[in-house]
Amino acid sequence: MDDWIIRLVDQGGYWGVALLMFLETVFPPVPSEVIMTVAGVSASRGNMTFTGVVGAGTAGAMLGNYLWFWLAIKFGSDRLHRFADRYGRWLTLNWKEIERGHELFRKHGSIIVLVARMLPTLRSLISIPAGIFGMSHRRFLVFSTIGTAGWSAALAGAGYALGSQFEDVEKILGPVSTAVIVLIILGYFWRLIRWKPE
Repeated sequence: MDDWIIRLVDQGGYWGVALLMFLETVFPPVPSEVIMTVAGVSASRGNMTFTGVVGAGTAGAMLGNYLWFWLAIKFGSDRLHRFADRYGRWLTLNWKEIERGHELFRKHGSIIVLVARMLPTLRSLISIPAGIFGMSHRRFLVFSTIGTAGWSAALAGAGYALGSQFEDVEKILGPVSTAVIVLIILGYFWRLIRWKPE
């Protein structure tokens, strides 16, 4: 996968970075760890500016973030209620838990979104509860952009500093991303086994 990412960054420049980060947000297995570190390497060689790379990465990711947010708003809490009543067993959620999540987002949604944007895997998923639980567009955009820009800048900075040794970043963050996915899956099965309707 790395080779085509490198080619697209080299050939597409800022547009290539933005497109790749959009795809990464919509389809998380596309690794932002590779995209932004490769872009950082390109900036260190003078092919692009560091600020431009971070801006392009942030813009592309935010387009994907907002797509998920908008789809979640369209799905809506009423439809989620019916869905939870029908498929609560497989969602491992009942309506009381969803209401608690709604209250948590009402009180701390900005911080939740900000932190999640800087965590592998969760950074793509957090748009869904934010949309369903009615987070305002303004708060969503502001805190998502701050978190996304921080993540993009950290990865691009690592690529800029390491140069051609950007693989070292993936060696560290790749297992972290995998660990987060594994924990999410294990957590789901744990809840599925223990789930009881209220």
